[in-house]
Amino acid sequence: IKLSKQAMVNSAIRTGDFFDVQIGDTALHCLPTDFIAGKMMLVRAMILGLSLDLVKPTANPMRDLNNTYDFVAMTPMQAHNSIEKLDQIKTLIIGGAPIYPELIDKLVYSHNNCYETYGMTETVTHIAASKLSVPKKPFRALDGIHLNVDADGCLIVEAPDITDQLIHTNDLVEMHDKKTFTYLGRRDNIINSGGIKISPEVVENKLAHHIQFPFFFYGIPDKILGEKIIMVVEGDQGVIKEAEKTISACKTIEKYEIPEAIYSVSKILRNNGKFMRGKTVSNLKIT
Repeated sequence: IKLSKQAMVNSAIRTGDFFDVQIGDTALHCLPTDFIAGKMMLVRAMILGLSLDLVKPTANPMRDLNNTYDFVAMTPMQAHNSIEKLDQIKTLIIGGAPIYPELIDKLVYSHNNCYETYGMTETVTHIAASKLSVPKKPFRALDGIHLNVDADGCLIVEAPDITDQLIHTNDLVEMHDKKTFTYLGRRDNIINSGGIKISPEVVENKLAHHIQFPFFFYGIPDKILGEKIIMVVEGDQGVIKEAEKTISACKTIEKYEIPEAIYSVSKILRNNGKFMRGKTVSNLKIT
């Protein structure tokens, strides 16, 4: 993907306006510069006039730091590991992977100005943000970003100062108005079970506050249903029984959302913090 320098400049200015970043503000750069989020922190520092500290992009970037910062961007894993030192940060934005509900609870308790961001490389990182709260708030588009949905309910992004092309995503959303939306899940993760379309992320959100170990739902081929829903949990056989009890007790789970089987793995495969659902399932012995 090729991005123009002007698009990066425009994105940096939009971020500064939305988060009220001022010239001379202090910022911490703790993201890998091989990826767009890390590149954009450098661009923001140059365009917005930030005083920037750079550290290695470790899992716990705040561990040896005692400075305070006005603006910091982290991954969910970095925020989790830095939870005890987040009071040194005025505004924290988190992106790159979904923030699991247990972490949201901790962040809301420990920090009053923390945002989850939504975006992609094509949009030069985030184009929308949601201030963390319980219950979770919808994403709100930054100024100059126009949103719509296609016939399948997937988000369409129009960012004329970034690209002259509409960006068609695979992200299923619920639009509340022209500026706000709730993320529902990936269209390519949709499970079609007996003609009923199930978004695994929606089901996962129903259980997330009640299950303390990593898990996900997935669809596998079935001769009768076309696809059947299964659950994959990280841990030993004991977590399978715990998951079964939780699902049985959950009143918001629909009958068709109950998994046909639950499988345990010692470790769910991840890429940059995101679950590699297909590759994890392909390693299972499913009969």
